[in-house]
Amino acid sequence: MALRKSDLYGALWRSCDELRGGMDASQYKDYVLTLLFVKYVTDKATSDRTSLVDVPAGGSFDDMVACKGDREIGDKINRIVGRLAEANGLGRVVDLADFNDEDRLGKGKEMQDRLSKLVTIIADLDFRDNRAEGDDLLGDAYEYLMRHFARESGKSKGQFYTPAEVSRVLARLVGIGPGTRQDHTVYDPTCGSGSLLLKVAAEAPRGLTIYGQEKDNATWALARMNMILHGYEDCDIRKGDTIASPQFTQGAQLQTFDFAVANPPFSVKSWSNGLEHEYGRFDVGRPPDKNGDYAFLLHILTSLKSNGKAAVIMPHGVLFRGNAEAGIRKELLRRGYITGVIGLPANLFYGTGIPACMVVLDKEHAQERTSIFMIDASQGFIKDGSKNRLRSQDIHRIVDVFTRRTEVERYSRVVPLYEIADPKNDYNLNIARYITSSDPEDTQDLHAHLRGGIPDRDLDALGGFWGAFTSLRTTLFKELRPGYSDLAVDVTEVQQTILDSAEFQKFTTDVRSRVDDWFEVHRPHLHALTGDAVPKDVIARIGDDLLARFTGALLLDKYDVYEQLMTYWQKVMRDDVFLVVNDGWFEAAQPRKVIEGNERKRFETPDLIVGSGRSVTRYKLDLIPSALVVSRYFEKEQIEVDTLNVAAVEAARAVEEYIDEYATEDGLLAEAMDDGTMTKALASARLRRAQQEGADPEEVKVLHRLIELYNADALAKKAVKEAQAALDLATLTKYGDLTMSEIQQLVVDDKWSVAIRDGIMAEVNALILALVGRIQQLGERYAQTVGMLGAEWERCEARVARHLADMGIER
Repeated sequence: MALRKSDLYGALWRSCDELRGGMDASQYKDYVLTLLFVKYVTDKATSDRTSLVDVPAGGSFDDMVACKGDREIGDKINRIVGRLAEANGLGRVVDLADFNDEDRLGKGKEMQDRLSKLVTIIADLDFRDNRAEGDDLLGDAYEYLMRHFARESGKSKGQFYTPAEVSRVLARLVGIGPGTRQDHTVYDPTCGSGSLLLKVAAEAPRGLTIYGQEKDNATWALARMNMILHGYEDCDIRKGDTIASPQFTQGAQLQTFDFAVANPPFSVKSWSNGLEHEYGRFDVGRPPDKNGDYAFLLHILTSLKSNGKAAVIMPHGVLFRGNAEAGIRKELLRRGYITGVIGLPANLFYGTGIPACMVVLDKEHAQERTSIFMIDASQGFIKDGSKNRLRSQDIHRIVDVFTRRTEVERYSRVVPLYEIADPKNDYNLNIARYITSSDPEDTQDLHAHLRGGIPDRDLDALGGFWGAFTSLRTTLFKELRPGYSDLAVDVTEVQQTILDSAEFQKFTTDVRSRVDDWFEVHRPHLHALTGDAVPKDVIARIGDDLLARFTGALLLDKYDVYEQLMTYWQKVMRDDVFLVVNDGWFEAAQPRKVIEGNERKRFETPDLIVGSGRSVTRYKLDLIPSALVVSRYFEKEQIEVDTLNVAAVEAARAVEEYIDEYATEDGLLAEAMDDGTMTKALASARLRRAQQEGADPEEVKVLHRLIELYNADALAKKAVKEAQAALDLATLTKYGDLTMSEIQQLVVDDKWSVAIRDGIMAEVNALILALVGRIQQLGERYAQTVGMLGAEWERCEARVARHLADMGIER
């Protein structure tokens, strides 16, 4: 049975990280990722005779497993990796990490144990039978580890990885999609570990031809391995400094490509070191000696075919810096090469925290270009640990708005070149000059503070709500005087008034109907998921349809609705679909035993525990939570357990209240207490002594009653435990009796449909809470006029004066 992706990757990262010790993540990654690569090609060669990677005798992961516990394990792994590298011409690619390095891995037994455990962790992964998403599962695990290593490596060492969300945006902005041919070429002159190129390739269903160059030797090796892991063994990734020594040339010119994407290092000061040939890159101007941003941009531009397109990550400074860069920018705009600029949130990248932008280049029809399309996407992100991250809705919004050139207030705008060329702007592309992204200032109205009332202009600003609820404004407000209104209901009644309105009820019904109609269309396809399904295609189909159904909906932002689906997909549904595609509905639905001591599963918390003591068995319920099975098939039994739980709580409370009543310092239970603590054993012991000593009959009576309450509490707890155990056993048994249609109903209807609908309806609730909060804020802001405050001041002053007079103090 396959593990959920999230569980697999999470356990893999935690296990590897635990064995890292004090080693820097940027160094440790080379060991883990090399082992993962050897594991991949070994499994690939076993299951696929067409594999382009030859795994020689003595050069497989199985040979590494045989070295576990060996005192010379480090040296032997080096030799195994060396054989694999030699057989495939991968020298200085897969054999960079020294597994016999005592300074990093420890000496003697420490190295032996660390490497043995690491091999065990990787050996536990088996991807030969994986059907979901082709062979990309191990490649995805590789990328997952790289992302975490980048996060842990710090600013100076995390530049080898471009966040996947940013990569997807770049890929779509350059126009790669279903129409892209396999012979189309894509180029990344600063490809790092290749993650950006792979995300671009993933957007082309038929694939495309990949070219890349990377300066750092270890990172170049990562890129080569990463390409092989993702099935791009025939890609062309070369090593060297792109500016000083470009590897893709044709005589005195650069080789050209259909598409280019890049996330170059920001503001490199030594970009011109070793530069001998310019290859026509700087015809529009030479970048400043101490800043290489435009050197990379011009290199990419020169590497494009006459109809080529590129999207490049750049620091914001390229948009507005002066001197030599201003001249280059002016010339690029005059020639029409820049088609778009997108401002991104700060702190997205692992190598830097400064704000960045995407510059989109397009040589096709450049001379006819009369405008630049700008987007300010700087506010669209979510916090993810110490970094910011683009959400699914942010990605979709950027791509949709850019490709359709849709103008959205405070977000996007088509800016004419004549406006950019105007002397007041002088070819400055600072997005803030052309798009005001901040919300209008919430101004205070002095007339309202003096005379009361809510300014109508503040209510007019809520026009979207009044457009959806046409009569609600007249229900909530009444005219006070021209230009000002007053609440027609008490400020505490605003929320309930909105919730009770017929228009709000109709609005919620419409939203729910849109969701239900959408899900009804896709229900048959979800029920029909088989091993041939591709999860990313499943979510793309249902996600795009959901966006379409909420296009034009009142009040709700379709991208907020889409984010609810995508959040649930990423947290739950993606794993579910992966399991169904890999194992089939029935197998995926079965409880999975949590095996104690297993390296891969030892981080798991069981979802269902059956039995006790030595006969206890713990289960993970990967696909169907027990609550769904209980709700549908054991409602009566659950009610019984709940009833017994209530009785048990009451019995425990009776004990506590009785002790509180009689365990005071001079109370009848004081003699039974031990350091302020009371137990049944203490009460029983004191009762025996009290009876022997002929103590106060009232104390004996109280002790008897307390023991009765303790017994009742124990019986109540026992009843709950027995009923819950019976319910758990019945639930476990039911999993094996479920039919295919029942499993599909539990997952698709009871789990997915309900969760997604609840998430979208939460957006409706958030809207209403925002409206209520704003109305209450305005109502409270102008509830007291200056005159009322002055009168209150005079009353308080008079009251103070009276109190002082009563005390014989004259003011």
